[in-house]
Amino acid sequence: MPTSYDIPEVLDRREGPYGEVVLRRHGELLQIIANGCFLMDTSDGRSERLLVDAALGALDDRSGPAVLIGGLGVGFSLAHAAANDRWGRITVVERERAVIDWHRKGPLTALSGEALADPRTKIVAADLIEYVNETSATFDALCLDIDNGPGWTVTEGNECLYSPAGLASCARVLRPDGVLAVWSAQPSPEFEGTLWNAGFKRVRTEEIPVARGVPDVVHLAVRPG
Repeated sequence: MPTSYDIPEVLDRREGPYGEVVLRRHGELLQIIANGCFLMDTSDGRSERLLVDAALGALDDRSGPAVLIGGLGVGFSLAHAAANDRWGRITVVERERAVIDWHRKGPLTALSGEALADPRTKIVAADLIEYVNETSATFDALCLDIDNGPGWTVTEGNECLYSPAGLASCARVLRPDGVLAVWSAQPSPEFEGTLWNAGFKRVRTEEIPVARGVPDVVHLAVRPG
């Protein structure tokens, strides 16, 4: 018979412009659920750390590279980037204001509070697709973790981000030889082909071992100089 420990506790529930977003506690874990779809929790963070490290590793030895992180999530990517002195400007685009609130003054502060206080960090409340289409800022690396992968998006509107047009917008905000890193819950040879066709070079996929099933991956590609 389940106990109260086994049943997730809803800490906050918001109705935003893209549907319902929920923060809940399950034992010691914090979980983010969007429109009934599990997005992420605080159990590990290896994928998010590899996403940031893989992007940095694919860069040349330029000084103080600027990184744009798509999706704040539970804060693993931001915290890991801020813990590395090599990164310069760190910009995070998050479209759900509830998620930003949970980090600034809610249960997720413990994970990201130090990173948010870092003077290199800037949080932008915006849809990433609109941001990469409209911003005049440029970056050395763009780390995308807003979906479960190119073929498994949280909302239908996100599909265009992984299309040739969407990738052209990503390339627009990258500096010459800048790196695009895309997290995915499963490998996608089709997406690799789309990256090549969109003009990126040095396209490759790094696997992240998981306890069971297909490994998570990070798709990496470099904008031509």
